[in-house]
Amino acid sequence: MKPQQFVLAIALILGAMAAFLAARWMSVAQTSMSRVVVVEQPIEAGKAIKAHQIRSIDWPGSAVPRDASTRIASVVGRIALVSMMPGEPVLPGKLAPTTATGGLSSIIPKGKRAITVKVNEVIAVAGFALPGSYVDVLVSSKDANQQPFSVTVLLRVKVLAIAQETTADRDKPKVVNAVTLELTPHEAEKLDLARNIGALSLVLRNEFDTGKINSAGVRLSDIIYSQSAPASTCSPTAQAAPMRQSSGPEEIRGTSRQNIATP
Repeated sequence: MKPQQFVLAIALILGAMAAFLAARWMSVAQTSMSRVVVVEQPIEAGKAIKAHQIRSIDWPGSAVPRDASTRIASVVGRIALVSMMPGEPVLPGKLAPTTATGGLSSIIPKGKRAITVKVNEVIAVAGFALPGSYVDVLVSSKDANQQPFSVTVLLRVKVLAIAQETTADRDKPKVVNAVTLELTPHEAEKLDLARNIGALSLVLRNEFDTGKINSAGVRLSDIIYSQSAPASTCSPTAQAAPMRQSSGPEEIRGTSRQNIATP
C-alpha cells in the first residue's frame, strides 16, 4: 500500500470513529435530559400560578431536583406557598394543597396562626419590616403601681404580610399601618393581651439570628438613674451631709466661731 493510500485509510477510520462517538454522545445526551417546569415570571406567595408565569425546559437528567414538576398542567392554578423568582424549578414544597383557595390562609404553615397588629412608620422600623423578615415584639405600659416599663414579649416572629401584601421589594421599604405576624396559638394569645395593655413596637432582627435574650425588661428608674453613678447622686432621696453638732451658744467673729461658756 502506498503511503498516500495508508494516510487516507487512517483518516477515513478516524473520521468514522469521530462520527460514531459524536452520534453516541448525542444519543446519550438526548436520553439523559428531562422536562422540568420552571418559573418564567415572578410568582407571589398566596396567589394562583398562571400559565404565562411558568414554562417547561430541558434539564440534565442527573441534576433534576427531586419531585420537580414536569407538566405545566399540574402546576397551573395551584397556590404558591412562597414567592418564586424566574429560573427556579417548581417543587411540591412550594405549592399549597390542590384544594387550597388562595390568599393568606393558604401560606400559613400547619400549626401556626396569623394575627394583624396596627403600627406606624416609627414602631414598624420605618417600613423595613417586609414579608419574610423576622422581628421581636415589645410592649410598653404601666405596672400595678403605675410605673412605666417596656419588655420583650415575643422573639423572632416572622412577618407574613404588610398591609394586604404578602410580597414586597426589599430595596424599596414601604410604610404601612398594619403588619401580619406568624405565631403559634400561645404566642397569638400573648400578643393579643400585650396589645390590649400597652403600645407595641417591632424590632427588626437578622434573619439568621436565632439567639435568645436575657432581659427582664426596662423600667423608668433604669433610664433616669445610671447604675454606675455614685449612690448619693442616683436617688432623689439621697441624704444631705450630717449637720455639725453644737454643745451650746456660739460667738462668731469674722471667720472664726467658738462656743460661749454658759454660767
